[in-house]
Amino acid sequence: QVQLVESGGGLVQPGGSLRLSCAASGIIFRAYTMGWFRQAPGKQRELVARITNIGRTNYADSVKGRFTISRDNAKNTVYLQMNSLKPEDTAVYYCNAGVTNWGQGTQVTVSS
Repeated sequence: QVQLVESGGGLVQPGGSLRLSCAASGIIFRAYTMGWFRQAPGKQRELVARITNIGRTNYADSVKGRFTISRDNAKNTVYLQMNSLKPEDTAVYYCNAGVTNWGQGTQVTVSS
């Protein structure tokens, strides 16, 4: 049974920071590409950041230079450090493992 559990979401002001965590179980974590996606109301789910099993990363253009994805294979956990947050970053953020495995999502709201 695959389980991905996100944490770290919340309400922050523009310019603030949050660190999201995703704890994985039921997979050989070190072998999986891990990613963060987000979905705002009325919009399609979009890739935010991805990190492969060998540590290669890629980011959506909208978050480059502000967000950093990382992983700790010893803890079966992937992180998303989000800095310089903007109101347009407001969305539900989902952890993804491989192609078909998804977490429940965590709400990030950026507002004054």
